[in-house]
Amino acid sequence: MIPQDKEKYAEELNQSISYLENLGYSNIKADIKGYDSPKSYLKKGSKINVTPDIVADKEGRKHIFDLSLKSKKPRLLKSKWLFLNSLSQLKSYRFRLITTRGHYKFTNQTIDDINLDTVKLLKI
Repeated sequence: MIPQDKEKYAEELNQSISYLENLGYSNIKADIKGYDSPKSYLKKGSKINVTPDIVADKEGRKHIFDLSLKSKKPRLLKSKWLFLNSLSQLKSYRFRLITTRGHYKFTNQTIDDINLDTVKLLKI
């Protein structure tokens, strides 16, 4: 999710965090009040910060989660996903997308557009 959509989709973010806690994830960091903020990355040559929506640990491995919800700026969302996917491959993390009902088509279309077929999708 891009920063412009944070307030709009705050409830979905809270649902995702609860879902991950029920699955056994620990040390959850989220870009929302009440949780520690995950590490941000600054895009070189611009003022754009890339922050994963949720970072959690399970079985000794770090997982990066990003919410896939309809956005008015899909290009920015695509570049964020490509960066997070590359980062997770370099650091041996796991990158997952979380989506909810009503956003499946948008998510699948966006994944196909950027050839990100290796990413697992969690449907809540």
